[in-house]
Amino acid sequence: MAIYRNAKFVFAGVDVSAHVRSLALNRSAEEQDDTAMGDDTRSAAGGLARWTIESELNQSFGTTTQVDAAFATRVGTVQTVIVRPFASATAFSDSNPKYSGSGLLTQYVPQSGNVGDQFVITVSIVSAGTLTRAGATAT
Repeated sequence: MAIYRNAKFVFAGVDVSAHVRSLALNRSAEEQDDTAMGDDTRSAAGGLARWTIESELNQSFGTTTQVDAAFATRVGTVQTVIVRPFASATAFSDSNPKYSGSGLLTQYVPQSGNVGDQFVITVSIVSAGTLTRAGATAT
């Protein structure tokens, strides 16, 4: 059993993996009722797919490789997103799949907290295209 402790998170070409505190990739499909007259039990079919990313990161300011620079000016824009379970592996594989797609940055909270708290921020990304899963070699 693996321990989730070193996820890869790349947003708009900026690798923010070193700042990630938590990362959730959620995949779902709409439920479409396809029950017909004469059926005695509801029946459902899969509808359109949806995926989201929710992440908490340690805030950092400065160069283009920092958290604030990656997210601050991109709220409301569609960007390429890549996530993998393990950042330490140099390549993705069947045991370290790469999920990638175009996502809309819907929320970036650059400052929040109480005196004495760690400087932690949150981001929310929703699907703006198909999410692909690759489990081959090479990144």
